[in-house]
Amino acid sequence: MKFEFIGGYSEVGKNMTLVSIGDESVVLDMGLYLPAVVNHLEGNINKMSRDELIKLGAIPDDNSIDKKSVNGIVFGHAHLDHIGAAPYLAKKYRCDFFGTAYTLGILKTLFDDKKLRLRNRFIEIKFDSKYRLCGNFSIEFRHMTHSIMDAAMTVIHTSEGKIAYSNDYKIDYKPVLVSAFDNNLFSELAPVKVLVLDSLYGDVQNKTPSESEAREMLKREFSKLSGNRNAIIVTTFASHIPRLKSIVEYGRTLGRKIVFLGRSLHKYVEVAKELNMVDFADVDIIGYRNLINKKLKEISKNRDKYIIVCTGNQGEKGSVLVRMAEDETPFEFRGDDVVIFSCRTIPTIETIENRERLEGILKGRNVQMIKDVHVSGHGHQGDARILIELLKPEHIILSHGPPDKVKGNREVALKLGYTDRNVHIVQDGEILEI
Repeated sequence: MKFEFIGGYSEVGKNMTLVSIGDESVVLDMGLYLPAVVNHLEGNINKMSRDELIKLGAIPDDNSIDKKSVNGIVFGHAHLDHIGAAPYLAKKYRCDFFGTAYTLGILKTLFDDKKLRLRNRFIEIKFDSKYRLCGNFSIEFRHMTHSIMDAAMTVIHTSEGKIAYSNDYKIDYKPVLVSAFDNNLFSELAPVKVLVLDSLYGDVQNKTPSESEAREMLKREFSKLSGNRNAIIVTTFASHIPRLKSIVEYGRTLGRKIVFLGRSLHKYVEVAKELNMVDFADVDIIGYRNLINKKLKEISKNRDKYIIVCTGNQGEKGSVLVRMAEDETPFEFRGDDVVIFSCRTIPTIETIENRERLEGILKGRNVQMIKDVHVSGHGHQGDARILIELLKPEHIILSHGPPDKVKGNREVALKLGYTDRNVHIVQDGEILEI
């Protein structure tokens, strides 16, 4: 089997991998490089061409792929660094798209945004069922805990052995809203030939805390705000439906109306509602800029009656929180207003700078910032150890970041008895044959 690393191995994001056996192949993910996107045209890249985006570094360069040999494109979950390049790349492929219900629901909205109508079929694969793709490949999804609904570990059954693609994962035995990680679902796959291991936080020791701990953090912070008469704003990842559920449930205890503001929030929440994954019936969800401004004008007159949940947790240009901070909306921050960051900053230079700039503006307005009310959706070294021990891979490919970021999981594997012959640290553009 041959692996071609198209994107996501020299940077955090832009995930795309090609797996080939003989003259058949399958693509895993087609993601955006988000820092390049949010810093260009305020994230509005719909008018840019495929070639312009490749040159910008915003999407993977797939020019080396023989499109006719690809039998399927598989999307493991719906984060944009895994599906966001599809509207720009997928039209050159003649194969079908595969994902879970929520992943495909979000993917379809991306094509709708560009008014694309493709001949490719969207094929839903339910958890724990196999789909025969072609002579050499069958694909299967196993439920994986991550920071989004319907996340899956993609299992590729091949004539050469099983491939487990874990981008993205954490091992969470007490999650919110979704099923817990089930050791048995993964141990029964052992041994696998290759594990592609999400190692974004392979440099962090111990195990990633459970989402239930983030829920308790939110509970504590909201309880402290009881009786507060100032504006309360919460920002988190728009795709993190379990986190939004906790924000809504504890926000309700303050007796305020909860309002979601932002285009991406609208997108991710509406698909979850359509699939009956969550009930936000009493929450106003507003995505269009003119309607957001209208609502913020209303909120500014009744600041103690609302909780604003909005985009902008990374300080992205054009996001709702940044526009509020830069006085581009009818809302004006006042001293002692509260902003809760239920997130951490994505570890790239661009996002770190954007977030620092946003915090500087808020600090200048004497806004109370409550930061890091969050646990990660990516596995630490402790998670990697568990997954390796469950799957017993012959080979491990470290993914989801540049070599200096992912190398910590190499040490995990070496301690478990692996050698450098079986642990692979690679970069974009490289090819590995196993």
